[in-house]
Amino acid sequence: MSLSAGEVQFKLSYQLSPIILTGGIAAAIPGGMLPIILLTQGLSFVDGLLSGGADLDLDEYFAHFEPLPGSTLINQSIGKYPFANQQVAANAVIRQPLRVSMRMICPARGASGYALKLATMTTLQAVIAQHNNSGGTYTIATPSFFYTNMVMSDPGMTDTSAGNSQQRQNTYQLDFEQPLLTLQDAIQAQNNLMSQISAGMPVGASPSWSGTSPTVGNPASLGAIGFIPGATGPAGTQTAAPLVGLGGPFQASP
Repeated sequence: MSLSAGEVQFKLSYQLSPIILTGGIAAAIPGGMLPIILLTQGLSFVDGLLSGGADLDLDEYFAHFEPLPGSTLINQSIGKYPFANQQVAANAVIRQPLRVSMRMICPARGASGYALKLATMTTLQAVIAQHNNSGGTYTIATPSFFYTNMVMSDPGMTDTSAGNSQQRQNTYQLDFEQPLLTLQDAIQAQNNLMSQISAGMPVGASPSWSGTSPTVGNPASLGAIGFIPGATGPAGTQTAAPLVGLGGPFQASP
């Protein structure tokens, strides 16, 4: 039975390659993204070429993914202390990280299925571990929501195979979490601060002797100083230095 273009797109996007590695080991790849299908299916393509059957059915791909129940779109907690009113209570919420878990179903198929599975899983484990150690993130595509800037969380990648199959280690669970502060958030906050500084936003007022706050960047007026003793003069006498005011220089009274 042939599949329509929409069905093929759905399978590729949400079942065969819903996890995309970003940054980390994928930083050197054009676009900075590495679809997980290149890791789970790469050896299968080579095996198909060597056996003369490279045209694989989508249902025969090595790994199929599906989102597990419990994924969050909004995750927050609220303070447990008494509130003054409902409006205060509505504002006293704490944002929590978003979470999503994916199930990877990967049974061994064909005559060389176990050897292919061992090689594929070994490669997948090594690449994901290196990606995590390099600070890489993930984009998770689900039919309801696209999770971006995700990191692999505790426990990470675990065997969740059920006992109703004679083939062991055929199902794994991958757990992801979205940090509260991402690199993009930090860059945006820094850009906002720098734009305000560049626009000449006042950084605060400072007191002056004249009682008024000088404009930022302008020196205080000399007229704010009331009296300057003369530096020179006859012994035993004190002279006043000329003062500068709005009407020009003048001599202060002795």
